[in-house]
Amino acid sequence: MKRVLTAVILIPLVVLALFRAPLWLFTLLVLGVALLAAKEYFDIAEKTGFRPMRVVGYLFLICQFGTFLVFSIYGDPHTYVKAFNFMMGFGIVALFLIPLASPFAFLVAGMRREPLSQMLPDAAVSFAVYPYIGATLICLPLLRVFPRGATFVLLLMLVVWAGDIAALYVGRAVGERKLAPRISPGKTREGGAASICGAIMLALLLFHFSSPIQRGLARIHLIDSIGSVLYFSTKVAPVWGVLLFAVCVNIAAQLGDLVESALKRGAGVKDSGSLLPGHGGVLDRIDALLFALPVGLLFYVFGMSRYFEVPGIH
Repeated sequence: MKRVLTAVILIPLVVLALFRAPLWLFTLLVLGVALLAAKEYFDIAEKTGFRPMRVVGYLFLICQFGTFLVFSIYGDPHTYVKAFNFMMGFGIVALFLIPLASPFAFLVAGMRREPLSQMLPDAAVSFAVYPYIGATLICLPLLRVFPRGATFVLLLMLVVWAGDIAALYVGRAVGERKLAPRISPGKTREGGAASICGAIMLALLLFHFSSPIQRGLARIHLIDSIGSVLYFSTKVAPVWGVLLFAVCVNIAAQLGDLVESALKRGAGVKDSGSLLPGHGGVLDRIDALLFALPVGLLFYVFGMSRYFEVPGIH
């Protein structure tokens, strides 16, 4: 009951923030999620035997999202061309310069470790929070930069959730062969296969009916129309492209789930936290998205954006 109630409350809030929150506010909300997830990751690392450098890790996450805020305020990314230029400029700073500097910062901070043999493992574990949580969650505001990026993010999340639900119920009903017994004894190969099938089926439906979906979003005022006219792309993604998208996103999501399960099993904990009643911690809820978001971003940048373009906005 707690699990259902939490989902009923959180999902509408997430969708509302995704579509209607200003970009700066949405970025701050994602930063808040990133900091909560980082806190749970550091807790798991401590229970595994490491001593993560929390303050430095939090500062780099804040620096990354702060850089995005500066670019979003002064970059004015209101067209697809400006959005791609925005992404390139931000990518050079936040996805290259900051990762280049962060290992040195963690190593310098690690010189205070006693014994010194802990310097390297603690620095490495602390640095991992940046690519694992920071560089993945930043994909959310990055996709929001584009005129119909929020719609793509919603479809991506629905595909991930569909796979998760299919795996849960099919795995419970007919699952017999263990998928990764050393990591997650409850997951089965049958559930994994059902997850892929569920993701594919929903993705085919969503992309085929993307135009009616956008009309529906406009009717409930989640996306904007000009006067009484809703501008959206009439292009339909090819079946092979949707299949490839669904399979890649689903496999990434399943790997993300397994990775977090391995981290928790190594630390001897069941959940990453207890913030969400019935769901565990924040990291428990976003583990699949952490791996799926970068895959989705790559698909969007290298072809799928054309199926979400707004006519007249180039």
